Amino acid sequence: MLTKSSTELVRQRNSVLVLSVLRRHGALAHTEISDSTGLSSATISAITTELEKAQVIEKSEQQPASGRGRPRVLLRQRRDCGYLIVVIISSDAVQYSLVDYAGKLIDRFSEERSHDPAGAVRFVAAVRAGLLRILDRSKISQEKVLLISISSKGLVNSTEPVLVWSPIFGSEQIDFESALRPEWQAKVILDNETLLVAAALGAREEMVKGADFRSLAALSLGHSVGLGIVRRGNQTGQEISAPNFGHMLHMANGGLCRCGTRGCIEAYAGFYAILRSAFEVPLDTIPAKFVPVAELDKIAAKARQGHRVPAFAFRQAGLALGNGLSRMLSLTERMPIAITGPGTRYYDLLRQGIEEGLGQSHIVRMEGMPEIRVVADEQILVFEGHLNRALSVIDEDIVLSGVQGIQASATVQESG
Repeated sequence: MLTKSSTELVRQRNSVLVLSVLRRHGALAHTEISDSTGLSSATISAITTELEKAQVIEKSEQQPASGRGRPRVLLRQRRDCGYLIVVIISSDAVQYSLVDYAGKLIDRFSEERSHDPAGAVRFVAAVRAGLLRILDRSKISQEKVLLISISSKGLVNSTEPVLVWSPIFGSEQIDFESALRPEWQAKVILDNETLLVAAALGAREEMVKGADFRSLAALSLGHSVGLGIVRRGNQTGQEISAPNFGHMLHMANGGLCRCGTRGCIEAYAGFYAILRSAFEVPLDTIPAKFVPVAELDKIAAKARQGHRVPAFAFRQAGLALGNGLSRMLSLTERMPIAITGPGTRYYDLLRQGIEEGLGQSHIVRMEGMPEIRVVADEQILVFEGHLNRALSVIDEDIVLSGVQGIQASATVQESG
């Protein structure tokens, strides 16, 4: 919907700001919303009245702790205003989560991902079935789903929900928008998984550091290698990107990578690469599509016992990661690095190589080693990233549509 005037644009931005404050802080009184947004009391009253009429937010009363005096009137998102489905695609499974408009998890289940030769066609059919299943379990109609948020490792289209390349399907592209139409009318978005991890970490950092937060990199280690970078923006909030780090060149004409080229960072640091190196398999051997963590655990146990070849495999992986990070820092700025993913369980074996690779960077030699921290539970970060992004998109869509569509949908549901 096109904005009619600058006044209308300001109203829309203020409405989104009110919704974001309620989402960040929970139920708030009228004056608390005004204090948090910096908007006048009259503006807050106009915005909240409109949102309440459209059944986007609702009022509740909180009795004083003393039991005396008038109750406080609090405003919060109306949970049944609409719903979000989160789909997280990993190397061996697909996780489905159903979330209400207030960000509360309603239901979740995971299904093992088939490795059959039918590829993307069979996979898309499984996703469509999974989406219907999670709604059926909670008895929620498709019309109430406002957005489907999907994530995967790999390359995604910057403007459309198209998976361009992934470790799972290679160059076999998946257009989720086309795949889910016309059965689904909900908006569909797709994000790189490590970008969501970086976004979640950046949100956490900004909550703690406020204006002192500048930037952070999230390095995801596992079957594949991903990198997300988050920076504090000037006026538009955080700037988040996910460069194709795992497939940056580490060594010319080096080991064969799953992407089909040679010498990528992932060809030395991915789980399949460590397995290949530990068993002294030729570097031109076709990489394994999936390596169970239990197999890497066995190699790690031997490395910790002092076996030379397994220890060398992890050190080489660390060196490839460190060299890649040193290039990243040279192109951006010195920033903290958070290491996430299932590969964090081997950080003690990777650390020496990572620090050696980083130490070859001029910026690190001049300014010192960046802060490196291990954040073990990556899946929580991925889900947080989904919620932060997807619910913000829903807020904007509600406001931009003048909340008329949501109101009409609610009326239909009540009459039915």
